[in-house]
Amino acid sequence: MTALRACSLFAAMLFALVTPARADDEGVPYWASIDAEIANMRVGPGDSYRISWVYRRPHLPVKVVRREGPWRLIEDPAGDRGWMRDLLLSRQRAAIVKGEGLAEIRAAPTSGSHLQWRVEPGVVGLLGECEAGWCQFDAGGHKGFAQADRLWGAGAP
Repeated sequence: MTALRACSLFAAMLFALVTPARADDEGVPYWASIDAEIANMRVGPGDSYRISWVYRRPHLPVKVVRREGPWRLIEDPAGDRGWMRDLLLSRQRAAIVKGEGLAEIRAAPTSGSHLQWRVEPGVVGLLGECEAGWCQFDAGGHKGFAQADRLWGAGAP
């Protein structure tokens, strides 16, 4: 075998090993939400890694920052990172109210529209369309519009 052929073969094998890892990370980061009553976050991408957090909050928004096979490296609203199985996550967008004081939920996406209710930081809800600084927000069937800057999970991941 010539040196050129051996080098080409080595490069092809190396490319084959590297390509799947790149394909796994296509489309990240993206928003997701926890889709289980109980979800374990682990320190590594596998069941043999120790559990670092146990989430008991369905629809909690998370940011997926990396993919490795069926595992997702996620970041939660507090900034903690760890690995979670893809089966425990949904692409359903959700958000959590952030900031100080109560957030106003309005009937329409304007500050002058009827005030539906106020929610505390930490309230989780499903997220609808966001436009002009306002997002549709559904907290347990109570629907309205919240200012996007009060929601972690709105905007680009």
